[in-house]
Amino acid sequence: MGIFDKISRGLKKTRDSFMGAVNSVIKNFRSVDEALFEELLEILIMADVGMPTAEKICGMLRDRVKENKITDAEQVRGELKEIMSELLAGEEGLRLSTAPSIILVIGVNGVGKTTTIGKLALRLKDEGKKVILGAADTFRAAAIDQLGVWAERAGVDMIRHAEGSDPASVVFDTIAAAKSRKADVIICDTAGRLHNKKNLMEELAKISRIIKRELPEADCENLLVLDATTGQNAVNQAREFKNVADITGIILTKLDGTARGGVVLAIKDNLGLPIKFIGVGEQIDDLQPFNPADFAAALFGEEEPAGSALEL
Repeated sequence: MGIFDKISRGLKKTRDSFMGAVNSVIKNFRSVDEALFEELLEILIMADVGMPTAEKICGMLRDRVKENKITDAEQVRGELKEIMSELLAGEEGLRLSTAPSIILVIGVNGVGKTTTIGKLALRLKDEGKKVILGAADTFRAAAIDQLGVWAERAGVDMIRHAEGSDPASVVFDTIAAAKSRKADVIICDTAGRLHNKKNLMEELAKISRIIKRELPEADCENLLVLDATTGQNAVNQAREFKNVADITGIILTKLDGTARGGVVLAIKDNLGLPIKFIGVGEQIDDLQPFNPADFAAALFGEEEPAGSALEL
């Protein structure tokens, strides 16, 4: 199964819900009028696009309809797809040009953070990169052990300390190991305890100081893992984390388990955070690079766009 097929399969619940509603509305309108826009606005909100983004999309759609003198409701579908693709575009790939580069992964319990790290490690390893993991979420012993299991599955090294250790010391030792073992990419699991923002901010700031001191020229990605099944709660979570950390991108998991795939648009539009990867299944290769054209095409039940392959 190809990348596009995996994305299309993973978006089935959202596509069935969203496109079923869109197609039904379009069939009921022979002409394009304000009532059609109001119906589409409601559909977008139900798909967890959120009110601000839904209104923005409908506003852009009105402009396109007027500009292109569209009178047939059937043509609205294509314009809607193009607008959604445009809103999602920008900075999808990871910045990993230095050796080593470092990825900090943040996220609350239950979003699939540790699993995502394992899948990302395997993907990078399969691309020929030497990867080392740092178990810097020392708050839970289970997090350390789970990451160890994924390190074995992916066939990569991992640095760990005991539960309750200083996370920054784990990052320091992981960087030292990466230098000595000539690793290309460091991926560090970090805590995401939003209920205590002050401690989280201090912890991330200390880790950041270690990285800047030990790897001053290294590319660094701070990726926030969110659970798509939580819909607008994921948007609120992203907003909270953005307030306490320098988030460079989002990994959205469990898209295959929800009809709320429109949350991708809400995150990108409201917070300006690029979507780097999406999780579209439970298999180890179901973490896919995010491609706006592929996402929009799969959402609208279309075939793979020409030249849509995305490099990391």
